[in-house]
Amino acid sequence: MKGLFRIAAAAVLLIAMLMPAAAGGSKEETLSGDLLERIQQRGSIIVATEGTWAPWTFHDENDQLVGYDIGVARGIADYLGVNAEFIEGEWDGLFAGLNSGRYDIVANGVEVTEERAGTYDFSEPYAFIRTAIIVRDDDSSITSFEDLDGKTTANTLASTYASLAESYGATAVGVDDLAQTIELLLAGRVDATLNAEVTFYDYMAQHPDAPIKIAALTDTASEVAIPVRKGEDSAALLAAVNEAIGGMRESGELSELSLRYFGSDISGTADAE
Repeated sequence: MKGLFRIAAAAVLLIAMLMPAAAGGSKEETLSGDLLERIQQRGSIIVATEGTWAPWTFHDENDQLVGYDIGVARGIADYLGVNAEFIEGEWDGLFAGLNSGRYDIVANGVEVTEERAGTYDFSEPYAFIRTAIIVRDDDSSITSFEDLDGKTTANTLASTYASLAESYGATAVGVDDLAQTIELLLAGRVDATLNAEVTFYDYMAQHPDAPIKIAALTDTASEVAIPVRKGEDSAALLAAVNEAIGGMRESGELSELSLRYFGSDISGTADAE
């Protein structure tokens, strides 16, 4: 009889242990309030980034995730009083995850465009960059954006660079990262690639003998900012991100990060080079 009682008691205990998990669901489902409040309850802000685009977001010689975007995201997390939890993925997947609520923000050199501004709310800019056409150093057929007509370029599809190239009549070939881009360019499989001017200079610092050059630059700089999902749920988070970026700019932290990773200060104004 006692044996049966012990078995029954064990069964009741097991059911009691399982019930909270079944009824409560995941930890995320127990959080309440708007997105900022949920982030603070969670104790972390989930940041989507590629991790393959130096000097914005990449792995150093110790395989640590570093870069300008990573420093900015950590600064935002510090301001919010939470940890920065980075999840790496391919470009398109970053925005799919943001749309679905898997990620809270994207920190990946995201340029503000009219199309993107229709889908996301953006923070104040934390970088200003010009776009460069990069070609092989023996190629003189491209000296302006108009010369892209009929050419092929290598870029991450759905990026502003691919869209800009296509707007001038080029055919964009999809790639996963900068290394693959340069590989296709040097092999002669594409005519050019569009990328941030500062990314070109960083690549050349790491590969001084690479036979590539800048063929043309945009006249004006574009703004790089943090996208969040549109709506009231993200409003307080966006305000806090703006305050964090403003504080980092005022303290000189943005400038310091920019000089560390780019060798120049691109954090200030649209005229920064």
